[in-house]
Amino acid sequence: MKGAYIFFANGFEETEAIAPIDVLRRGGVNLKIVSIYDDKTVMGSHNIPMGADMTFGEFLETAILEGTSAEDLMLFPGGLPGSSNLAECGRLMDLMQKHYAEGGTVAAICAAPSLVLSQLPVEGKTMTCYDGFEQALIEKGAKYTKDGVAKDGNIITGRGAGHAITFGLTILAHLKGQETADKVAASIML
Repeated sequence: MKGAYIFFANGFEETEAIAPIDVLRRGGVNLKIVSIYDDKTVMGSHNIPMGADMTFGEFLETAILEGTSAEDLMLFPGGLPGSSNLAECGRLMDLMQKHYAEGGTVAAICAAPSLVLSQLPVEGKTMTCYDGFEQALIEKGAKYTKDGVAKDGNIITGRGAGHAITFGLTILAHLKGQETADKVAASIML
């Protein structure tokens, strides 16, 4: 699928969504926020309502599903039950599997690497996630690390909200180059 998208489901972790959105948009990535529902307002795990750019139906109508490359991104914030809600959206998971198989980049943080990305062929991939969720990755043959952020090919994972900015910068470096990520990091005093 062409482009860069972040997917919101009720119960998503707000910091893990907003920090990467901010970093990526500062870096020139035209990241679109997609609600997996028919409503653009999605409730975060800390009861903060947030607006998406489009509903899932609008996304399906407008997304270009062919011609995927490593510069194309599907991003999944963590949080509960947000990560579970994403993982239970069958159509989204089918699209993620196709996207990744065609060479697209996937990124997830907190519980989402375990609940969402574990539905991909992750054997041998170095990945991280929120403490206590690593078993699903290990069972799928991933190499689990407690690093704050792990990048292995077109899979980028983050451990939790405290690593959300670094997670966003790692995605930005992957999509736009290290120089762009360094400029954004400097602009926010990192």
